[in-house]
Amino acid sequence: MDELIKLSNDTFTQIRDLIYKKCGIYVQDTKKYLIENRLQKRLQEKNLRSFEDYLYLLKYDTANEHVQLFNLVTTRETSFFREPLLLDAFAKTLLPQVLKSKNGGSVNIWSAGCSTGEEPYTLAMYMVDASGGRASGRILGTDLSRDAVESARKAVYGDYALRNTSPDFLKKHFIKTSGGFTVAPQVKRLVQIEEMNLFDDARMRGVRGMDFIFCRNVMIYFDTPAKQKLASSFYDSLNPGGYLFVGASESLHAVSRAFKPVAVNKAVVYQKG
Repeated sequence: MDELIKLSNDTFTQIRDLIYKKCGIYVQDTKKYLIENRLQKRLQEKNLRSFEDYLYLLKYDTANEHVQLFNLVTTRETSFFREPLLLDAFAKTLLPQVLKSKNGGSVNIWSAGCSTGEEPYTLAMYMVDASGGRASGRILGTDLSRDAVESARKAVYGDYALRNTSPDFLKKHFIKTSGGFTVAPQVKRLVQIEEMNLFDDARMRGVRGMDFIFCRNVMIYFDTPAKQKLASSFYDSLNPGGYLFVGASESLHAVSRAFKPVAVNKAVVYQKG
């Protein structure tokens, strides 16, 4: 068994600060072990003897290594139809309202931090059903992880990802294949998946005209200044009256006063004034 390479406190701090600067994710001191464990294999792949050598690589060979680092330090736990109360607020109340106000026009949705694609495809299924199959608009799914983006674009899922999916939705919106279940064409056509860093200011300025933004269980990785910066960017990306969805256990309290909290049945969402 290969000997575990040790990560010093000083080098951990420098790697942690680089992650924060590049993508806003704040790694707490108590998570040093996570960085140490997750990067072991990467050091072996690059034939590096120490984390100090890896830090040098991060500083001077940035073309690919930052992407690999972000892949390793982010956690991708998701599934279709996750957090049903929030999805009910979207599908049963807010989406029909916005579709009616658009009078057949396009509805634009952004799934920020979409991981392997379950969320944007879930939203697309609701769009297809709500419009009688005549949905127009765009659902943009973005994620920091290149591996996650590549998986999302394939749109093939196994039983675990589909554990919360009703038999009716499975029948209507998926095609059974040898590799699992593939998202059906009428759903997939609405979804565009892109690799994107939410702290890339130029890219963020390019996303405008959104009616809904979903950023669920992403800001839990950020400290308050990073959350405030992201909330401000989302505000600029939304149309007037547009809605921001955060995770069921999250809140914009103490993050942003620009959004109005709106109770929809038992869920709370945030509306741009």
